[in-house]
Amino acid sequence: MPPGIKATTGNLPHELTSFVGRRREIGEVRRLLSVSRLVTLTGVGGVGKTRLALRVAAESSRAFDDGVWSVGLGELNDPGAVVDEVLSALRLSEGRSAAPESVLVEYLSPRKLLLVLDNCEHLIEPVADLAVTLLRACPELRILTTSREPLGIGGEAIHRVPPLTMPDPDQVSLAGGGLGRYEAVNLFAERATMAVPDFDITENNKDVIAAICRRLDGLPLAIELAAVRLRAMSVEQILQRLTDRYALLTTGSRGAPARQQTLQWCIDWSHELCSQAERELWARLTVFSGGFELDAIEGICADAMTSSQVVDVVASLIDKSILIRDEVAGAVRYRLLETLRDYGMERLQETSEFASLLRRHRDWYEHLVLRAESDWISSRQVSWVARLDAEQPNIRAALQFCLTGPSEANAGSRMASALYPYWRARGRLREGMRWLAQLLAVGGEPGPEQVKALYVLSVLSGLYGDPEASALYVERGGDLAAQLGDRTAEALMADAAGHHTLFTRDAGAACEHFESSLAVFRADRNHLYMIWSLFGLALASGAAGNWSRSDECQQEILELTGTRGEYVYRGWASWTTGMRARQRGEYSRAKALATQGLQLARSVDDRISAAGCIEVLSWIAVDEGVPRRAAELMGAAEALAQRVGSPSIIYPNLHLEHARIEQEARRAIGDRVFETAFRHGLEARFEDAAAYAVDEKSGSDISVEPGPTSLTRREQQVAELVAEGLTNRAIAGKLVISQRTAQGHVEHILSKLGFTSRAQIAAWIIEQRHSEQA
Repeated sequence: MPPGIKATTGNLPHELTSFVGRRREIGEVRRLLSVSRLVTLTGVGGVGKTRLALRVAAESSRAFDDGVWSVGLGELNDPGAVVDEVLSALRLSEGRSAAPESVLVEYLSPRKLLLVLDNCEHLIEPVADLAVTLLRACPELRILTTSREPLGIGGEAIHRVPPLTMPDPDQVSLAGGGLGRYEAVNLFAERATMAVPDFDITENNKDVIAAICRRLDGLPLAIELAAVRLRAMSVEQILQRLTDRYALLTTGSRGAPARQQTLQWCIDWSHELCSQAERELWARLTVFSGGFELDAIEGICADAMTSSQVVDVVASLIDKSILIRDEVAGAVRYRLLETLRDYGMERLQETSEFASLLRRHRDWYEHLVLRAESDWISSRQVSWVARLDAEQPNIRAALQFCLTGPSEANAGSRMASALYPYWRARGRLREGMRWLAQLLAVGGEPGPEQVKALYVLSVLSGLYGDPEASALYVERGGDLAAQLGDRTAEALMADAAGHHTLFTRDAGAACEHFESSLAVFRADRNHLYMIWSLFGLALASGAAGNWSRSDECQQEILELTGTRGEYVYRGWASWTTGMRARQRGEYSRAKALATQGLQLARSVDDRISAAGCIEVLSWIAVDEGVPRRAAELMGAAEALAQRVGSPSIIYPNLHLEHARIEQEARRAIGDRVFETAFRHGLEARFEDAAAYAVDEKSGSDISVEPGPTSLTRREQQVAELVAEGLTNRAIAGKLVISQRTAQGHVEHILSKLGFTSRAQIAAWIIEQRHSEQA
């Protein structure tokens, strides 16, 4: 029982190892127990349901006059013996004439007691029946159960126990990204110290330890089993061998149930609890990378199941804690922990379905991407952007499958080319170029797919600043289109030639190419291709001094996109039309258009267009006589340019006007004030900067991007002194504050950083110092 918790009647086992993390979960489960008489902790095997339940029970003991009692059902295989096991745990004898349930009811009905029923998943029906009987007859009884699936009875509150927190791959080495704040890392470190007393997390091994925790999905059981291996291996060797995690993680605690002594047995147990249909779908779902939605399951994995049967099996896998349900951008998505995915993949590879499922996965995602492209110029564009964002792991897996040989390459070229509007809106030029170059290198039957791939590759290369590559792909695509005699293919390559000549500053030639392609696309009524050529023609006409033609093109884009509820291209057109309006001195119209463009860009998170709109709004701020605001907005635009690419890739002359306006702002407020305001904008969160640009927030409301710590200056001082080993009394003396105040600061630091010990604060401070020196 944890220190400071008053012992009461009961049979809770003493903790043999330290309890790490879970502060948030403990608080939430205790809250649920206060409002519900039955709470079930669910989660995958090895996630720590039992330890959490026992800790909650221990910390709740003061609320139960008649004690907290634990009943372990994990080793019980006879459904008829559940009541007997509860009687035994409560140290009750069966009555000679009374039924066992009656004995329990008679004992519990006058008592205020918490009953913990642990590991119920293989005894769901008898446990549920008993819970209903007891809760109806015993008004002061609370029941806390752990199970891989809920009991499914009225009044049950369910808390899904998540894996331990762990660092994201891109956060490990960031300044202030101290590993001490992550529960999985803390557990590994504590169990590693038990195995090897002089073990410590260092600058040299921290990334490896973080990778181990991620590879093991933050599962406590797996992490503890891995830490034990330090008796014979280094952390680097453990990480290398986790490709076969089930073979490596085979040494557990003798005191644990047999199925929990190794990771393999633990997952085997979950597998045995599944029906045949559930096992088959579990295996098939491993074809997905990352998350997936119900329509993808039905399209790829359903086999002979009906839609209603698929829903039922998916729901059952969620209940059994095999599948995790997430809600992303209003859509329900599912995912498998990597540990369960690996297990299911092994089962799938034992069947003859594996190869055919990979192709079905590719075909389904090819169809998804093509639908997104055909539906791009519509009000559904926002939902398509969100869907494509979420499906990136699956799309990349499908494209990777297309690299397996020439027979698959054309499908890959169709997919990659259809992703062009998405990649361009997201600023992912290099990713698009990489996939297209690889797919074209694999080969495939010459056809329209390859022409379009060469078109996209040429435009992306030009946008990326490689005119030589752009020219090469224009030539190759033009030759292939001529060989095919395909009118649309030839128009695409004319459009590519227009972009290339625009990038190389031959505006007159660019106009001719774009006029040629636009005529074909207009005749075909292909609105997406029309917008591509119209946008290029608007830029080229402006560069050639033909502003009336440029304005006509921009206006047509606004009409095409506005009537269809589109966002990305309407945002671009609003931005560039706003620039043009400002050039004519129409400042109010320019501001309205740039604001509209920014709002549209925010809707689809198009940060290149957003950067351009914020840039224009910064110019207008100088025109309106508020140069400090202009400096902040320029800083915000620069921050976006550093992260996603400069808007000058779309509007090449942007930097010239920027330089002129910046000098005007500096003259008005001085270099020092300008730099301070610019830095404020540079460090602002995108959401805040965008809100400030459209007058939803004042400059003082802008908060900077999260830095190395969220502590106040005084809390940072206290944390530094804690790291030096000072007690609260010593800290109070050092800072000339009361000891109680020092203690309060330490408690606030622990709460803010999610820590449980002063040692973690010290480790976090040391990590900060290392990061600052790096």
